[in-house]
Amino acid sequence: MEIVFVVAIAENGVIGAGGAIPWRLKSDMQRFKALTIGKPVIMGRKTFESLRRPLPGRTNIIVTRDANYRAAGAVVTTSAADAGSVARGDALRRSAAEIAVIGGAEIYRQWLDLADRLEITEVHARPEGDTHFEVDKAQWEETSRIRHPAGADDSADFSYVTYRRRSQH
Repeated sequence: MEIVFVVAIAENGVIGAGGAIPWRLKSDMQRFKALTIGKPVIMGRKTFESLRRPLPGRTNIIVTRDANYRAAGAVVTTSAADAGSVARGDALRRSAAEIAVIGGAEIYRQWLDLADRLEITEVHARPEGDTHFEVDKAQWEETSRIRHPAGADDSADFSYVTYRRRSQH
């Protein structure tokens, strides 16, 4: 079962600003849905709250330090290990081959050593931000890249980039 990160990153490494995404890419929302539908998705509490509702057609798994936190339509866990157990069980029940990790920065940090693939939307902009993600090219090999001009509802050009973990010899 593959662990797949789904994340949009600006050219300067920014993934967030003040708890929000500092760009608008409606085109990317369609890709995000295609990459995550029918799969368990793991996210932090702040990411879940920024969505304002559970993502339909996916098992929403929230990782938070707050043992009393509850969220309708989501499974709440207090550790990456518990989230992983729930996600693996859900993926097996759904016959899903992947678990999607969708943020934020702390969740990406906790899961990075377990990730098999990164599905990056590279946003061709350099916004101000307080949350960052960097792809370590020594550990990750780019396997595909498709550049797209900004559509009518997009604030920037973007590229879809797939990375696979380099084999450890």
